[in-house]
Amino acid sequence: MLTKIGMISLGCPKNQVDFERMASALESAGFTVVDDLGDAQIIIVNTCCFIEDAKKESIANILDAASMKEDGLVKRLVITGCMAERYRDELHGEFPEADAVIGIGANGDIVDVVTRLAGEDGEPEFYSCFPEKTLLPLDGKRWLASPPYWAYLRLADGCSNRCSYCAIPSIRGRFRSRPMSNIVTEAKELVAGGAKELILIAQDTTRYGEDIYGDRMLPRLLDELQKIQDLRWIRLLYCYPDRITDELISAMERNDKVLRYIDIPIQHCNADILKAMNRSGDRGRMTALINKLRERLPGIVIRTSLIAGFPGETAEQFEELCDFVREMKFDRLGCFAYSREEGTPAAELEGQLDDDVKASRAETVMDIQEEIFLDKLKASVGSVLPVMIDFYDSYTDSYYGRASTDAPEIDGIIHVTCGYELEEGDIVDVEVTNVVDGELIGEVC
Repeated sequence: MLTKIGMISLGCPKNQVDFERMASALESAGFTVVDDLGDAQIIIVNTCCFIEDAKKESIANILDAASMKEDGLVKRLVITGCMAERYRDELHGEFPEADAVIGIGANGDIVDVVTRLAGEDGEPEFYSCFPEKTLLPLDGKRWLASPPYWAYLRLADGCSNRCSYCAIPSIRGRFRSRPMSNIVTEAKELVAGGAKELILIAQDTTRYGEDIYGDRMLPRLLDELQKIQDLRWIRLLYCYPDRITDELISAMERNDKVLRYIDIPIQHCNADILKAMNRSGDRGRMTALINKLRERLPGIVIRTSLIAGFPGETAEQFEELCDFVREMKFDRLGCFAYSREEGTPAAELEGQLDDDVKASRAETVMDIQEEIFLDKLKASVGSVLPVMIDFYDSYTDSYYGRASTDAPEIDGIIHVTCGYELEEGDIVDVEVTNVVDGELIGEVC
């Protein structure tokens, strides 16, 4: 029987949590999840397809795994995740090397799927399974892909916002919250296992609880997580701007474990573009929200994401977006060229822009942001930041760390020197002494 499993997980943190739950289930069933794909007998590719670049990355990884199977290096190939869910009818024809293509609702059946493939001699019959998306397990044990001292904590899955450019509702289904008791129990287990930072995620964290409690319960959840002994940092990602209420801000004020950091995917500031995106708001409302956050939570780091080149975006509307970025001076920002996703309302809109125009506009926004970001880094010299240590670099005789102002995997790092030995996961106060090549340099106080 084939027992060694190699897993490739692509895309967002939500997808990573799916991977962690599948890996844990396989380990509990007696399989071994190996770090090196060269040691694997079965490869599972947990795919992403949110935008075109994500699809290309998923295809490249599937092709690599298929090549390993053709060369006899692995025996079985399983494709799961968002691309499997979205392109269920095409994937087997495109990748005949695949032994199974299963939707996200079948993640809870991964042990049965792998057992079926692992126990067969010769080439097994192709298997596919696409149960209801609501069967995606939101609870259960996890095999952490992150270091033990930080972890993602998923509050919900799916999305009901129906932004016109986004395929997520059709891929992941409607928004589904987890019971608060389950979330708090998992948080305590993660902290007992060494996690000092929990990063709250969902397609829209600010909508948490609306579907099962009839009210938005993120503020209440923060109060409950605050009580967990040995938990040091709580970080908020994917906060929808319309749902950042005074109640939520107050919860961030009163709970000192909640970091002064928030991720708000704004996408644009022009009212007409936002309406075409099936989002509400305008520049004035966005500006008021950001100013309120900075006033109520001094020193808060605000991250956002923007889309440039949305269908029908005029030169004047794009310039308004650029002016907005200059005015707001976001601490962290990513701007993406609009990706025309089949099956979405925006894909059928008139005024689709050329790829080079979209790419040029996104690059322009990022050039503006780069100057703002560098200015903010320079302004931080002399300040003291709490830093979580990631690892020691013997070549430079320094530590790599991440300040409380930076989320893992998307934000920056800080190089830290210290007169005594530090351990991975330690949180220490660091004085920022310099900025080199866009990265902070500091010394432990």
